[in-house]
Amino acid sequence: MNVGITLMIGLASLIVIGLGALISFLVSRRHKSEADWMVGGRSLPVYVLAFTQYATAVGGGVLVAHVGIAYSWGFSVFWYEAFVVVGMLIIALFANWLRRRRFATIPEVFTRLYGQHKVLLTVTAVSVIIVPFGWLATQFVAFANLFSEVTGVPFAPLIIVMALISLLFVLPGGLTSVAWSDFFFGVFMIVASVVVAGYAVWMAGGWGSIAAQVPDELFAMPEGLAAAGWTTILLWLFAILPGTLTNQLYYQRVFAAKSGKEARTGIYLSAVMVMVAGGYALLIGLAVRAMHPDLGVDGREGAAGWFLAQVPVWLLAVYGAFLMATIVSTTGSALQSVVANMISDLRNAYVTRETSERTRISLSRWCTVGVTLVAAVLAIVYPEALGWLVATYAYSASLLAVPLLLGIVMSRRYRVRTPVAYASMIAGVIGCAGAHVLGTEVPYAVFGICASLAGYLLALLFVRPVRMPGGAVPEVPEDASGAAFEESPGAAPAGEPRP
Repeated sequence: MNVGITLMIGLASLIVIGLGALISFLVSRRHKSEADWMVGGRSLPVYVLAFTQYATAVGGGVLVAHVGIAYSWGFSVFWYEAFVVVGMLIIALFANWLRRRRFATIPEVFTRLYGQHKVLLTVTAVSVIIVPFGWLATQFVAFANLFSEVTGVPFAPLIIVMALISLLFVLPGGLTSVAWSDFFFGVFMIVASVVVAGYAVWMAGGWGSIAAQVPDELFAMPEGLAAAGWTTILLWLFAILPGTLTNQLYYQRVFAAKSGKEARTGIYLSAVMVMVAGGYALLIGLAVRAMHPDLGVDGREGAAGWFLAQVPVWLLAVYGAFLMATIVSTTGSALQSVVANMISDLRNAYVTRETSERTRISLSRWCTVGVTLVAAVLAIVYPEALGWLVATYAYSASLLAVPLLLGIVMSRRYRVRTPVAYASMIAGVIGCAGAHVLGTEVPYAVFGICASLAGYLLALLFVRPVRMPGGAVPEVPEDASGAAFEESPGAAPAGEPRP
């Protein structure tokens, strides 16, 4: 163990995480309601929305894996960020519709679109939970792997530390405390990425030196955009876009906005910052390629690690805090999202007795501790099995993407009946599983989504939608003070017809 490096990274990380935790605690003292826990009180400012969307979207992959992509394929790295941005912009198209109906989770959207059905609610909730839970567990492993190599601290204690840190940002106030701490982390991440990327360019002798030493096919435009090969780029498209469109973490930020207009503005600003993150990965990747072009086939895996080994201790400490902030922002968001589904959707589907708001918040906190414990144990005992959790991203998208997006579009004029949603979801799972078993080169999520679309359209031929004047899912009415009535999760608005 390098005691000096460990102390420097630990001190820098402690300062950043401590400030984030302090912000989380202070905010939670003024925001204690269930709405604050679930949807940020539906009052998060635009700048907080922008940075929490950015901090959620930019995880450890951008900081490490994307540097390797830029090392091997240059400007092609921007496709990855671009597909995330496209997904966010599509969500922005529906932001006003989503916000004005005061949803809290994706399963609640499904119940408004297709009706109150326990099976549908359960399947949707589990499908939504899988992805952020996978993020949570894999971020624990990523943190332990990165810092174990640098500091020499064993794997298991680092996961325990990361789990405890994650609790600091969720327990005080749920989404409200997570979003405000994300704002701080997001600002720090932007500043740190500029410093680290700038140092990498300086270390490589400047932009001119990088341009002279990097192969033209990676650097020239527009050739550099295709350096990864169009097959790989298409694989990224089908892997990233559906997952973004069905990721509840992005939708929750829309639900937490003061209005649909502010939700869209927050998404636009965060999209710009996501592309800046791509620029960070590009600069470091090309700088490393210019300085050490002989990493060969291991370049994508070893570029970020090689760079870390070359930087001075002070910058390594900043980079360590940068990694810590990035991972914490992702784990906090993922943890809160999982708990929101478990309490708001799964519990309400099977527990009919009324409980007080205070009791539900208490249950949410205990559930947060339980989910964190399960994820930490899984990360310690079965770190190699986490790939299965990542693979469930495809199944989640195959189940949710088509009935969610087409359901929203159809709801402007029609009430789509429940069997259509079931047909789409069943077809999606069959298509995804079949392609998975056959080992197709094209991501099996593509087959699942195409099958889901075919199932949805075919079911519409047999189960005709009902035309609803004014839309199938009306806006939630407002009281005299202008504040919309709060409803129990999953409940249909007053006056809405049920199937």
